[in-house]
Amino acid sequence: MEVFERAYNGPYEGPHLSRIAFPLGGIGAGMLCLEGNGALSHVSVRNTPEVFHEPMIFGALKRLGSDQPARVLQGPVPDWKLFGSPGTGNGARGHSYGFPRFDSAIFEARFPFASIDLTHPEIELKCTVTGWSPFIPGNADDSSLPLTILEYSFENPIQETIDSVFSFHSTNFMSTATEGDSVGEIERGFVLRQTGSAQNPADEGAFSVTLLDSDAKVDCAWFRGGWFDAATMLWRHINNGDIPNNPPLAQPPPSPGGSVYLPFSLQPSEKKTVTVLLIWYVPKNNLREGKTEESCCCEDTNLYTPWYAEQFSSLESLTKYAQINLKRLRTESARFRDCFFDTSLPPEIVEAVAANLSILKSPTILRQKDGRLWAWEGCHDEGGCCYGSCTHVWNYAQALPHLFPDLERGFRQSEFQQSQNEDGYQNFRVEIPELPLQQYPSLNHAAADGQLGGIMKIYREWKISGNIEWLREFWPLVRKSLDYCIETWDPQQLGILVEPHHNTYDIEFWGPDGMCSSFYLGALKAAVTMGEILNDDVSHYAKLYASGRAYMEEQLFDGEYFIQDIQWTNLRAGDPTKAKALAPINWSPEAIALARKEGPKYQYGIGCLSDGVLGAWIAAMCGIDEILDPEKIRSHLLSIYRYNLKRDLSNHANPQRPSYAAGSEGGLLLCTWPKGGELSLPFVYSDEVWTGIEYQVASHLMLMGCIEEGLEIVRIARARYDGRVRNPFDEYECGHWYARALASYGLLQGLTGIRYDATDQTLFIEPRIAGNFHSFLCTERGYGTAGVRNEKPFIEVKNGDIPVSRTVYHPCIARARK
Repeated sequence: MEVFERAYNGPYEGPHLSRIAFPLGGIGAGMLCLEGNGALSHVSVRNTPEVFHEPMIFGALKRLGSDQPARVLQGPVPDWKLFGSPGTGNGARGHSYGFPRFDSAIFEARFPFASIDLTHPEIELKCTVTGWSPFIPGNADDSSLPLTILEYSFENPIQETIDSVFSFHSTNFMSTATEGDSVGEIERGFVLRQTGSAQNPADEGAFSVTLLDSDAKVDCAWFRGGWFDAATMLWRHINNGDIPNNPPLAQPPPSPGGSVYLPFSLQPSEKKTVTVLLIWYVPKNNLREGKTEESCCCEDTNLYTPWYAEQFSSLESLTKYAQINLKRLRTESARFRDCFFDTSLPPEIVEAVAANLSILKSPTILRQKDGRLWAWEGCHDEGGCCYGSCTHVWNYAQALPHLFPDLERGFRQSEFQQSQNEDGYQNFRVEIPELPLQQYPSLNHAAADGQLGGIMKIYREWKISGNIEWLREFWPLVRKSLDYCIETWDPQQLGILVEPHHNTYDIEFWGPDGMCSSFYLGALKAAVTMGEILNDDVSHYAKLYASGRAYMEEQLFDGEYFIQDIQWTNLRAGDPTKAKALAPINWSPEAIALARKEGPKYQYGIGCLSDGVLGAWIAAMCGIDEILDPEKIRSHLLSIYRYNLKRDLSNHANPQRPSYAAGSEGGLLLCTWPKGGELSLPFVYSDEVWTGIEYQVASHLMLMGCIEEGLEIVRIARARYDGRVRNPFDEYECGHWYARALASYGLLQGLTGIRYDATDQTLFIEPRIAGNFHSFLCTERGYGTAGVRNEKPFIEVKNGDIPVSRTVYHPCIARARK
């Protein structure tokens, strides 16, 4: 494996700039990315991912009175964009790659801000591009605005006045190649617009570019012609230092694009920042997932409506709000940034957490008109991947419940109040637009890890909010859900899952296994605590928990790690080759013959599974007391580290999906069989590497005092995302910006042991690192810095309020590596 060549959280330059694309936009509102060289790409503003959408949109600078050409305010074009990406075989028409630009770029990220320093030996001005969008923990609404801000800063370091023209340009990428597209004017800017129609109401959309400077001049009338006429004439204006000021065209065809120009003059040592607001408004989308054709309603009223379109009546009203509040939005976003990065934690931890917060700004997430989130698992190139806020994938995600607890509670509402029927069956994928569960064809069965994880997360949301009435509202639904799980997967009342149970690997496990049974134990223990608080009889759950824990520790622990006891006979499910499965299984004659010999396809048996005690990690993240013997958990985690972490994958055979980690790269395999016994066809992703699992294992190791082991896993994961081969801000799995990678937020708790319980205002500080330290902490009502100073715990609130009535402090419990 190559040495990690750049400092964590440090600048990216040279080859490390190649793949950077930093998401900007609002939570559930759409996105565009600021690339490492300052370009804008991945423009996904129509409520759907468009990963390769890179229209010609750019800023430019022309020094007046100089023979030097104007330059696009970007660094060099990455080599891979010139050959191999879509459209390059035909010359990359429609891009700005052929225009002069700066000689070099250095990119640095401090989420939610990113900046690029641009230099060129023939440009005297110091030029910096800063991109950001509002991100204010506890303020979900301002963090969900369809808004991106670009700040172009210029400084004159020489002893003479420099006169220049800044300009910003865009083709009308909102046009859907139908009638109704236009380029209009807005104060100090232009609007790219497309109207909808009776046949295609979702075509409606608008995107504005505005400057805050009153001297800005707008050109809404580009040259119209064939071939490359518009781009040719546009560059002539830019390079000549022209300042066209033209209203929208009165006669068709519409302008191909729009521009805004700003002349400015800088005295020696003088600085100027030009602020560009990019705002979009796409009020409708024909997104619908989970419906059959019979139940699909196509009326306009059933189109998906994003949250922001319910709050703002038009692009203009949204723009007015953004301009009025811009200073506050920047101040509050910067306050979060400064607090988060003011930490003494290892830099690889900080980078892993911050980089994956970008997922919250990606099109993986949508925010519905009632304010609730709805999410994909990740993003395909031209659409979402795996619909419906999938419960077993979003189990891993630890950022939202702390940064935006109200949004996370919306997930629980969707799961328990929308997707759960009277029997307690829970559809682990939420339909959109919303309809009652009874109007959809029932799935074969639910997902065990997803449904049981939801019960633990109800516990977590109660502890984070401190709202007993919220818990009281959900408790009857929790009981129904848990009772359904018991009847479906543990009909013998053993406290362990035996019947085939669907899980995050898109298959069913047959017989007891450590992974899903640890979820069961966590859900039972959470239910006991919640029920007792509400004065409900939960003695049956307590008995099941006790028997299940004993079974798992005595029957599933092989002395080193937890395994699966594969069972397929004498079960209610019957013959596995005939039983219903949630995902299709091709029971070919040869597959049936193999099953008769080895049992059901897609099990792990006596393998060492990286998710083998996942439920125990979820429980710890939720603040649930230990559910299994800590020493056995620690042994299992160290076995994962010993057997599954590969520092070089050159000799590893992966017939599945190798692009996540391959060749000389390192990674944590999902499963290995160090003691033999690997099945011919183990579970379908067993040879892969997923960052979400790497982070949950790393943070769990840290919770158990194994700091160096956890840090090494994090370092190996982030080494794959250093900008050369992969985007540091897009940890992908089954799609870009995959939700499971938000497990990285758990590294904070894993290392510091810091947790806040709002039910009794208790601050827990149980560090796994010795000595003084300070770290970011976010709660329902505020955020700040907490840690240990002079051997005493402390908390400093930086925003909002964090009332602390009691502090539980246990000094470092880190243990030596075995």
